[in-house]
Amino acid sequence: MAGKAWGAARGDRLIQSGGLEPPADATTVRVREGEVLLTDGPFVESKEVVAGFSLIECTSREEAVEAARTHPVARHGTIELRAVQL
Repeated sequence: MAGKAWGAARGDRLIQSGGLEPPADATTVRVREGEVLLTDGPFVESKEVVAGFSLIECTSREEAVEAARTHPVARHGTIELRAVQL
């Protein structure tokens, strides 16, 4: 499977990876004036959805772009890169 090979190529830099349940199964949580408001469904209605994630330790933007470029999903979907705020 291409995904397993891609993950293996990242070695110990791949921290976590996984799929997400469909947006229809989401619950949106908001707290307003101390009241918890729960809404079934996604935060935003959209044709595009986040289907999964891969958390990779990279030393540079270029390294992150290389990891995204070689990810199997990049051939038919979109990869969005974001740094983690620590």
